Amino acid sequence: MTSTAALQSDPAPVIACTVSRDIQNFDLLIEDMEAELGECWGDIAFQDANSFFDQPDARTLEFIAVAVDDQDEDNITFIGEIVRNAKRRNVKVIVIAEELSPIALHQLMRVGADDFVPYPLPEGALHDAIDRVRRPAPVAPVPANGASVPAVSRSNRDGVVLPVHGLAGGVGASTFAVNLAWELSLAAKATQGRICLLDLDLQFGSVSTYLDLPRKDAVFEMLSDIPSMDSESFMQALQTYRDGLHVLTAPTDILPLDIITPDDAKRLIEMARSQFEFVVIDMPTTLVQWTETVLSQSHVYFGLLELDMRSAQNALRLIRALKSEDLPHERLRYAMNRAPKFTDLSGKSRVKRMAESLDIDIEIHLPEGGKVVTEAGDHGLPLAETAAKAPLRKEIQKLAASLYELGRMPATAEV
Repeated sequence: MTSTAALQSDPAPVIACTVSRDIQNFDLLIEDMEAELGECWGDIAFQDANSFFDQPDARTLEFIAVAVDDQDEDNITFIGEIVRNAKRRNVKVIVIAEELSPIALHQLMRVGADDFVPYPLPEGALHDAIDRVRRPAPVAPVPANGASVPAVSRSNRDGVVLPVHGLAGGVGASTFAVNLAWELSLAAKATQGRICLLDLDLQFGSVSTYLDLPRKDAVFEMLSDIPSMDSESFMQALQTYRDGLHVLTAPTDILPLDIITPDDAKRLIEMARSQFEFVVIDMPTTLVQWTETVLSQSHVYFGLLELDMRSAQNALRLIRALKSEDLPHERLRYAMNRAPKFTDLSGKSRVKRMAESLDIDIEIHLPEGGKVVTEAGDHGLPLAETAAKAPLRKEIQKLAASLYELGRMPATAEV
């Protein structure tokens, strides 16, 4: 180990170390470490880190700063072992990442890293990260039976969960989810209700586009370490649209859909339910491990389809999959987008035959939106802002009002 502290006749205890392939590649990190810790830090190479943890000098360590860049990705498994060894010794870990892929960064966060900071270091970022890892962890309440419970805010609302799932590409699921959430927020204004929209299409989610919201790095940070998420970190990852709708956008970069596990999905939904009366979730079209979790947590699970063969076939395959696993398929509520007009008797007959062949009820009929839908999305505005009198907007508005009244019934009875 090399350290400025080692040059002193009576060296100060080493409370932090940088761990890197070559610390000279991170000159700004050296400057910030000296500014924050003076002589109480050192530097070790990756190959020496695990053996250093067993030395007497390591007993005073509070944290390590693991500095990695894109050249370290081939060695990410070994670096993950360094993170694990540090955590076994109750040493906090801050990852300093330069041009590291989201997948590699996710691996380091998964094995126990407490925080990460992008490199080049933003002004004050290292100071804030050190402050966070030094902060005592919140103690979660433990019920009488000894089972741990997630940390929640004082406003335990037990909200209604409404996932939206497109049964084929381009059926308008994201448009429906965004406008349903916004109409719910308008309905909730009179009672000061709180509505949340979660974009869990982690790869190609478009909620941020449809509401003209920036994608925040805090979303990736939260998704990378959901087990340690609390109500504060959850709320910090959200953005507010027009002071009426709280939104979790998709991450900035394309992420693997299995970056979150079924347990992560459950905790995320439970956290959202504790903060909001209604939680609308824009789901990926692909079925993933945590789709079952979301379905089980949902009150109504909207399945969007169109009057075509691909939607019919995909709906049939989904129903078969749910029934074979004995999952609550009865929670699905089917919505026909671009439904035939009232005067289109032939089209209405086709919808009826489709429902009969699938043995489902298509309860929601959403009219064709036309250009106003595309224009609203391009301008980053809900239909209520750009085409308030459009038939599609009115249909979603009626549905939202109905859902809001139904959702408030159990809440009214609670104390």
